[in-house]
Amino acid sequence: MPNMDDALLRSRMRSWLFACAGLVTAVLLVGGATRLTQSGLSIATWQPLVGVVPPLSESAWSEAFAQYRATPEFQIVNPGMGLAGFRTIFWWEYAHRLLARAAGLAYVLPLLWFLRTAARRDAVRRVLPGGRIRRLGVILALGGAQGVAGWLMVASGLVSEPRVSPLRLAVHLGLALLLMALMFWTAWDLRTFGVKPMHVDGGRRFAPVFAWGAVTIVFAMALSGALVAGTHAGHVFNTLPTMNGALIPDGMWILDPWYENLLFNLLTVQFTHRALACVVVVAVSVLAWFAHAQPTARPASRRVLGLLAVQLLLGIATLLSAAWLPLALAHQAGAVLLWIGVLWAARQAGGGQRF
Repeated sequence: MPNMDDALLRSRMRSWLFACAGLVTAVLLVGGATRLTQSGLSIATWQPLVGVVPPLSESAWSEAFAQYRATPEFQIVNPGMGLAGFRTIFWWEYAHRLLARAAGLAYVLPLLWFLRTAARRDAVRRVLPGGRIRRLGVILALGGAQGVAGWLMVASGLVSEPRVSPLRLAVHLGLALLLMALMFWTAWDLRTFGVKPMHVDGGRRFAPVFAWGAVTIVFAMALSGALVAGTHAGHVFNTLPTMNGALIPDGMWILDPWYENLLFNLLTVQFTHRALACVVVVAVSVLAWFAHAQPTARPASRRVLGLLAVQLLLGIATLLSAAWLPLALAHQAGAVLLWIGVLWAARQAGGGQRF
């Protein structure tokens, strides 16, 4: 019989992890808005500690603006921008970095308290059995890597071209999605602690395989979306179902070496995103079918299909509008919600038994 103090501590840890996952989600969404408003290169320095204080005087604003004027983005894209315009884009990037710092502190400080409290009662392994302590360490490492990846992404746009590396943008997004996934998954583990795992038999024994397959495909789809955003491929070929008048257009492999087309050829980048969208429809539909076979998972099945439908409609509308800002922001938010929904449906369909 579990100790009531252990159950209380586990409940508090669950609430803490859900709150941290929510903060990471907010960081991701504000970061996307920062990119879509072309604000991500407005702060040309990385100061993890002292950077928490924004410019508070006219001289401080002038210094920050002078640093921005030395960047390729100002010189090539915004040479006529004044201090008022700079303040607008500055606040977007500042909010993004401030939220990221808040998310880091919201994770690290309670983590130390929880571990200290559990250790004093010799309850660490009772509260966090089965490798979950290591998972909390992985989350911490991912958070640090995410901060470094974010700065490396920004730094790539401060050298010669006024845009960040699409590959670094994809890495930055991928780390955020993994971080969010581990937080949610561990919180779900703590909520279902002590519950006997569902039994999957017969034709359903492959449910975990298809569940994790769907998660992988949706993750790949999100990364391809980052490449679309990083190359601005969403502003061209704004027709459906064809591109340049063809379902499979010519010119997708004109760069040498061939793999550069996957990162820098706007035609190839957008075609890959479209193709992955078709694969996602199939994969998520199969996942929903497996989840629906479990009576307790039917709400998750219906929910993930709804999220998929909304995301597809948003994606089509964003493409046809040439990435109109409100639709692009909604499409990005839809991707995050679909990611969370697929994770939950995969868990309910039996994927939780393999993780």
